[in-house]
Amino acid sequence: MPELVYPPVIAACKTMFRVLDLKITIEGAHHVPRTGGAVMAANHVSYLDFIFCGLGAQESRRLVRFMAKESVFTHKVSGPLMRGMRHISVDRTAGTDSYNVAVDALRRGEVVGVFPEATISRSFTVKSLKSGTVRMAKEAGVPVLPVALWGGQRLWTKGRPRTLTRRHVPITILIGEPIDPADYAYAGRMNAELKSRLIALVDRAQREYPDQPAGPDDTWWQPVHLGGTAPTLEEAAALEAARLQRAAEKV
Repeated sequence: MPELVYPPVIAACKTMFRVLDLKITIEGAHHVPRTGGAVMAANHVSYLDFIFCGLGAQESRRLVRFMAKESVFTHKVSGPLMRGMRHISVDRTAGTDSYNVAVDALRRGEVVGVFPEATISRSFTVKSLKSGTVRMAKEAGVPVLPVALWGGQRLWTKGRPRTLTRRHVPITILIGEPIDPADYAYAGRMNAELKSRLIALVDRAQREYPDQPAGPDDTWWQPVHLGGTAPTLEEAAALEAARLQRAAEKV
């Protein structure tokens, strides 16, 4: 089928980034295969992460099919775009169907994008990873590429107002060496390796990031271990639990 939606969306995003003069750095793009299936597994700090992760595949001329929660597909604005770009809807209460769709896409030679933390990390550090990422890679026999994203949280992240008109923000995209599922007898060991590589890549992206907070009121986007005031992993988990409790009470 012809790609009628994805290329114009990419062009529009690139135009917006030029207007905002975002300082985008991409390293390791050569790891994205030009043909054949692969999983791009990224950390999650921003609502814009799928755009930045997808940029990492542009050098290889690949269009990434991202797995995203079902509500994004039912939204009146984002829904038609997501379906038009052939992304994969995920019903978190019954994920088997979306898992099978992703495996089929990988076997057809697609690149599938996944955020194995499942939700945005409020601590801006790598949380525990869901095992579905490595399980689908093993089942389809394709590599997993760890991807570190950093900087997007300054534009739009959970619990903060959107600042989509902010200019000159550096964005870092680091794509690590592929992890071959054939090297791991068990998905658990492969998942541990993926987390280890993601942590190392994210740590490098954070420490080499060219910007620093502008002052005491601008430290929110830095993790605690780098002197920032983002919640710790434990505090972030408590915030997320409280959010889920409030949502449950509204039902």
